[in-house]
Amino acid sequence: MDDRRDPVESMDDGSMDLHEISEWEVRSGFDRFAQRLYHAAVVGLRWTVIVVAVLILGFQVVLGGFGLLVDPRVGIFVALSIVPAFVLAAYLWRADVTTSEPLEILVVTFLLGILFANFAGILNDTVGRYVQVVGSGFGLIPILGLLAFYFVVVGPVEEAVKLLAVRMYAYRSPKFDAVIDGAVYGAVAGLGFATIENALYITTSLETVAPGMNLLRAGSDIATVRALAGPGHVIYSAFAGYYLGLAKFNPDDAGPIVVKGLLIATIVHATYNTSATVLVPIVAEATAVDSFLVFLGFVVLYDGLFIYLLLRKLSRYNDAYRQADRTGGADPAETANQDRPVRD
Repeated sequence: MDDRRDPVESMDDGSMDLHEISEWEVRSGFDRFAQRLYHAAVVGLRWTVIVVAVLILGFQVVLGGFGLLVDPRVGIFVALSIVPAFVLAAYLWRADVTTSEPLEILVVTFLLGILFANFAGILNDTVGRYVQVVGSGFGLIPILGLLAFYFVVVGPVEEAVKLLAVRMYAYRSPKFDAVIDGAVYGAVAGLGFATIENALYITTSLETVAPGMNLLRAGSDIATVRALAGPGHVIYSAFAGYYLGLAKFNPDDAGPIVVKGLLIATIVHATYNTSATVLVPIVAEATAVDSFLVFLGFVVLYDGLFIYLLLRKLSRYNDAYRQADRTGGADPAETANQDRPVRD
């Protein structure tokens, strides 16, 4: 029970009208106007974010960012590149022992993950270059600039926009009725992000292929590399999404919980980027092993470790759910919603 009440409300025996003294409710026309204005502003802000994201995507298409997607072969490469990420997201969806998440909300979250990736692309390009220059000591220590770029810009920005994709729609739905749902929706947002990122990488790479070169071979090579990178986005945002779910049912500590989830996702994400960029080439050169094989081994070990940690976290939730269901006989998610009101 929340005991943070005004002293007047605490001492009142219920006989006093405390409207606009220590309590508030809609009573007058002006109150209703203020309430509607607030909700209109919230809805307007949400739609403004979505419209801006759509416009950015439209500009990319017009300027040729996805020009080769009209080629069916390129579309197939993009589809194949997200298969591992899709399989992982589907597995996490199946791993949820509570009620299944509706397809409609999953699709909307996926599409928002695609749209909001544009914000990350712009911030990475504009802010990232300055952070990298300053972080490197204006070129004195390049590796420090790279670390700053990944840990200060890429990791936080990309994980934040994926979490925004969940917060914008799925989070507000009554169907988001359990902590673990956050991991599911986070994974789907990560899948959307990986899809558009892979599409950009593949089309950009293939546009540089010289005439006469084998497009199928070049496309299959880059699609294979992107297929290995895709699952990471699902893993990172599933961690952040889980903590967003935890925050939804712990409103008093929601801020720190969300920050913790973002920090975990950011560190795992940025460490992956740094290792793939710096460590893999060093190992390949030192061992004289093909760089792709070294990259493959790194991805398997790195992603495997964090998939294990993620599944262990979800397993703990599922075990607690089953135990509570056996001992209490009630839907724990429903009980949580009744006992702990969620604030939008």
